[in-house]
Amino acid sequence: MKVSLGPLTLILLFLASNVSHQAQSRSQSLPTVALIVDREISRIEELIVDVAEAMPEDKYNFSPEALNIAGSDYKGVFSFAAQIKHVAASNYFLFSSVTGDKVRAKIFNDGKGPDDLKIKADILKFLKDSFALGHRAASTLTVENMLQSPAGGKSARLHVAEFGIAESYNHYGQMVEYLRMNGIVPPASRKKSD
Repeated sequence: MKVSLGPLTLILLFLASNVSHQAQSRSQSLPTVALIVDREISRIEELIVDVAEAMPEDKYNFSPEALNIAGSDYKGVFSFAAQIKHVAASNYFLFSSVTGDKVRAKIFNDGKGPDDLKIKADILKFLKDSFALGHRAASTLTVENMLQSPAGGKSARLHVAEFGIAESYNHYGQMVEYLRMNGIVPPASRKKSD
């Protein structure tokens, strides 16, 4: 009995080609470092902006110190507005080191943000602009450069970006408590789970 290798060879070539194409498609659909960090920035951005928008403007200067809770020590803690400005100033400081941009001293202001930002709309714009810089910083991260230190820095670019995200979560937790101290349910707690 004589077996023809022609059709079998064609089938094997087709299957090999298909497997190769599928492997290539899978590798193209894998998330990049930039995409992963950008998603993390988007998540904390949504949480913090929602909280910042939920606090009424007349409560932006609220600090737990004003509650005079017996046995507490809130003397000198940030007001709600100062929390937001600090997050934004920290974002500018950290994310600009990832992008290589220079941060003006007025913007960082020892982590306090610009002194002239007093009204809610201006503070929110400062916050949103700082997260826009975060997204730009995330887009610069690659497998090749994520472990490199930015110019003049000692930490890897990925670490600096992730520290910015972690710092924002720290202040988000505090801002949630400020809302609750004012009888406001935080937006994330109002959402129904899917």
